[in-house]
Amino acid sequence: MTFHTSGAMPFGNTLVVGAGAAAINIAVNVSRGWCDKLGLVNRAGAHTNRLKEGFIKHGQMLHARYQSQSSHHLNGEAKLDCFYSDFQEIDDRWETLIICTPSDSYLEVIKALSLKKLKKAKMLILISPGIGSNFLIERYFKEELKGIDVISFSAYYAATKYEANEEDRFAVLTKALKKRIYLASSKTHSMCLRSVSKFVDSLGIQCQIVSSPIEAESKGITTYVHPPLFMNSFAMKQILRKEQSLKSMYKIYPEGPITQHAIRAMVRLWKEISAVVEYFGVQPINLLKFLNDDNYPVHEKTLSREDIELFHSFSEEKQEYLLYIRYSAILIDPFSTPDEKGKYFEFSAVPFKRAEVDSAGKWIIPRTPLEDYQKLKLIYGLAQSVGIQMPQALSLLKTFEREVNRFGIENHAGFSNYHPTIDGLDKKLAELALERGEVK
Repeated sequence: MTFHTSGAMPFGNTLVVGAGAAAINIAVNVSRGWCDKLGLVNRAGAHTNRLKEGFIKHGQMLHARYQSQSSHHLNGEAKLDCFYSDFQEIDDRWETLIICTPSDSYLEVIKALSLKKLKKAKMLILISPGIGSNFLIERYFKEELKGIDVISFSAYYAATKYEANEEDRFAVLTKALKKRIYLASSKTHSMCLRSVSKFVDSLGIQCQIVSSPIEAESKGITTYVHPPLFMNSFAMKQILRKEQSLKSMYKIYPEGPITQHAIRAMVRLWKEISAVVEYFGVQPINLLKFLNDDNYPVHEKTLSREDIELFHSFSEEKQEYLLYIRYSAILIDPFSTPDEKGKYFEFSAVPFKRAEVDSAGKWIIPRTPLEDYQKLKLIYGLAQSVGIQMPQALSLLKTFEREVNRFGIENHAGFSNYHPTIDGLDKKLAELALERGEVK
């Protein structure tokens, strides 16, 4: 690994882009022997102003804490060398850029970074891409990215939130780490992948390098699970409401959104996404195996190893049946220790996060399902650009839009983070596909 020039650390001078909880945790992680100078940039706004005030008051310190005893060695803090409250302030010293913003903002964010001015940049890491994110970025910024490795993670490697103390906007708590992360680079002979892989390994997470960015991006489980569970009418009504819902995200109807129809939508969406990734030369995931082996397992008495391994070869009806069994089996944590009354930990009792009103009086749709909608829209646009039909995906997208519009009309409400009319993604993807002669 020789691309860095400013010091001895694998990532060289590293700029974290975004200032959410994940960005702060990642900044602390890379500060522990992986980077030389550490910087953070966020777009101008209320959150950035709070950070600015906090940094003036307490120094440019970031704090990360881990809930699990086995991860306590990762607890720590990092001092920022630079904090930019506007993209225009960025100077040319950064060798690694870590993008910690939602994937639907990637084009806007990378444009704002003005890569032509960042002549030292050698690596750009996408922490939470959707399927096709790397493809889209590579083609949009073809000239600017000539000497830069664009690396896709399969997903952010943890579940992180701000500490309960709202005053302390730069202290975060990580509740859990993922079991396994997949990585790929836009460059066939990447100079950077090995170092990124070692970084992930250093966190105690298994890391697997795969052959293409779309393969890595296809291994994010929320892509397959969140749209059918949280973009249906039942779930959307729990999210888009003025009072907190008493329903749970992973329970069976009427306590939650899981029905035979939601499971059928999950199977059909998985098959549609599989057709898209196959078009790009990628082996699709076995959905049940990925849920069980990479995410959370159930007892073999509940689902046999043979049924898990052969899931992809079964009829659609049997696939729905096996998935319904799996979701029924994790209503409780099947590996938790029962209490004195024999009750197991209620795994599925995750409350819906509801929409909130911002300081300007506009509604904010929570990340689940807004980011899932945006990622599915990218996949759908990618499919359309190469002539693949996705009726199930289209149905979920339309349900989301219909429910948001219904809520807006009924409550005379505007949204600060949802602008469906300002979206030329389908057109952009079609143009890119035509360029490459990819439309069938």
